[in-house]
Amino acid sequence: MKNYTLLYLLILNIHCGYTQQSKTNSGDKKYNDYAYVDAIKTYERIADKGYKSEDLFKKLGDSYYFNSKFEDAAKGYGELFALNPSPEAEYYYRYAQALKSSGQMDKANKVLNEFNTKYKDDSRGKLYKESTNYLDEIKANSGRYKIEDAGINSKYSDYGSFVYNNKIYFATARDTGNFSQRKHKWTGEYFTNIYSANLDQQSGAVSKPDKFKTSINSKFHESTPVFTKDGNTIYFTRNNFVNGKKGKNENKITLVKIYKASLKTGNWTNITALPFASDNYSTAHPALSPDEKTLYFASDMPGTIGQSDIYKVSINSDGSFGSPENLGSPINTEGKETFPYITSENEIYFASDGHPGLGGLDVFVGQIENSGAIVNIQNLGNDINSPQDDFAYSIDPVSRQGYFSSNKQGGQGSDDIYKFLETRKLKCVQELNGVITDAVSAVVLPGAKITLYENQQIKNTTVSGADGQYSFPVECGKSYSVRVEKNEYATKEITAVIGRTTGKTSLPIALDKTVCKVAVGDDLGVCFGIKMIYFDLDKYNIRTEAAIDLEKILDVLNQHPAMKLDIRSYTDSRATHTYNKILSERRAKATVDWLIKNGVAKNRLTGKGYGETQLVNQCSDGVDCTEEQHQMNRRSEFIITGL
Repeated sequence: MKNYTLLYLLILNIHCGYTQQSKTNSGDKKYNDYAYVDAIKTYERIADKGYKSEDLFKKLGDSYYFNSKFEDAAKGYGELFALNPSPEAEYYYRYAQALKSSGQMDKANKVLNEFNTKYKDDSRGKLYKESTNYLDEIKANSGRYKIEDAGINSKYSDYGSFVYNNKIYFATARDTGNFSQRKHKWTGEYFTNIYSANLDQQSGAVSKPDKFKTSINSKFHESTPVFTKDGNTIYFTRNNFVNGKKGKNENKITLVKIYKASLKTGNWTNITALPFASDNYSTAHPALSPDEKTLYFASDMPGTIGQSDIYKVSINSDGSFGSPENLGSPINTEGKETFPYITSENEIYFASDGHPGLGGLDVFVGQIENSGAIVNIQNLGNDINSPQDDFAYSIDPVSRQGYFSSNKQGGQGSDDIYKFLETRKLKCVQELNGVITDAVSAVVLPGAKITLYENQQIKNTTVSGADGQYSFPVECGKSYSVRVEKNEYATKEITAVIGRTTGKTSLPIALDKTVCKVAVGDDLGVCFGIKMIYFDLDKYNIRTEAAIDLEKILDVLNQHPAMKLDIRSYTDSRATHTYNKILSERRAKATVDWLIKNGVAKNRLTGKGYGETQLVNQCSDGVDCTEEQHQMNRRSEFIITGL
């Protein structure tokens, strides 16, 4: 397609379209006496007191959401959004679903609109988007073909082949020796006509091509023929020319249309443009579905997303046609999509310069779902595709033999037809797997129920094994939600984006306990993820954030009147040893005093500051450490001394 830029723009490509901190293993403990702490109930009671934090309402909202208490979930998430109007994507989605389920459709739609705006790449906000490096995908899909010249090429443009009844039909601009030949004024090449050659299906040998001597060929362009199985109907592309008259658009340009002809007593008659064609836009490159009830084609008609899109139209039993339907995204882009081809395996092959490729038009394949949606679009690899234009791909799904057209280097003309044998099918096989663990101890959790969702529909369910492992077979390029449920743990749901090449996608999931089993010697703060009670710099007054965490401790003490605690405060090594000791003592005392002030008997509490005397790592005086390493030493503990 070396000189056809204007032709592309003006006649729609007529000839070439397109472990956490604590490591204690609770299983090794000897529990002579213990208590169960229901964290969610504690969160509810704290919220009822008027305390507010993002973490609090995330946990409450999730608890209600995963237990189908959608009205309560909507309230919890509403409080979350009031504190932070832009939380993680998951919370937009869950909030919207909770609102929908509780009948608040208008508000749900508003949240979903915000969700789609803020998180454009989320699979639930739009159809699937490329998630891996496209060059890696192309490389993985390469090395699957044996390719050779089709044996029918000339020094001119040859392209757009179709095999029917032991013949191969194609478009060509070759010189036939006729003095009345007409050349295209933009390209300097002859207008294309349809030719055919006898084809030996066993050897692949072809005879010398001859012009398709029928009234289908005119003095303008014809290309991309397709026959019905009974051979009585042909669809093809032609310049807007019929009965000796040339149609033009408002700019006086002759575009292209799809025409239909019928075979009557050995002659092709009743050559007419399809009813949805127009002088004002192009329709081209027809392809029939295997049941011949649907015609696919390329067009730039109104409603097209890019320069040209792929459409489909139903063929009714009486021979009439339905209304053309744009296949939409993700198959159509702002670029060119053209030359569709449909197989009996519900695959659609097409050429595009809008999807990531090697340059020019590349050939892609997508899967047609029962709903008509096109999914799992993949580049065929660098056997078929090149930095030039590669297009008009067709394949026999049984023999895996086929043809495509290209103007890649090494050909005879400006476009050439190649035949191929696909030696390995492009089949992506993916497994989603992972291990379920305790978020604090990192102990594996057998017996957890894992459910795989796609678009809120259950696809599969399994239970984690003795080693905590789970796995699902999944489809490449899709996004799923994985929900994990286990007694005494908070339900968790995570989105998994599956790779587009064969392999495994790992998704380990750590669960937080809702019922926390504790004994004498345990740190009660671990039940709530409390690593540190926060104070202002160099001060020891209780901040709002600290009060929320202390309310959790207070609630447990109120639920378990015999429980006693030793409150320990630690600092990092920065500042002097004496200063750190005094500061930690005052902070421990402030914590004890707060609990006593809020009703805990004094004899149930002890407290001590340890300063920098019990560092958990090497970050002592003079040692260069990161802020994260110093943070490990700044900690608070609520050690249970009695139950």
